[in-house]
Amino acid sequence: MRYIRYASIAIFALALILIALANRVYVPVRLVPEELSGFTVLNPGHEVPLFVVIFGGILAGLVLGFIWEWIREAGERAAAARQAREMKRLRAEIKRLKAEKHEGKDEVLALLDNDR
Repeated sequence: MRYIRYASIAIFALALILIALANRVYVPVRLVPEELSGFTVLNPGHEVPLFVVIFGGILAGLVLGFIWEWIREAGERAAAARQAREMKRLRAEIKRLKAEKHEGKDEVLALLDNDR
């Protein structure tokens, strides 16, 4: 199973390297499009390889998706935390009630007392 995982990682890495090699051409990247640059005072731009733009877009999408899901599931995490607190409280109450009922007696002896 470990070899399958390593083979999968190697194939994925090879695919990323091939994509990077095939997209080495430099492209201009600007903060604001040229048509709107007249409205801004500063419009920084750089020439970067196309694969950097591609991988950067994929990475930005992953990060935004993870953040979106984390925010979306906040209610579920809060409900799970409330349920865990309630479970802890109920277990403590059960333990207290058992101790109160038996008051240090052995459970077997307490059961025998109840049968009589």
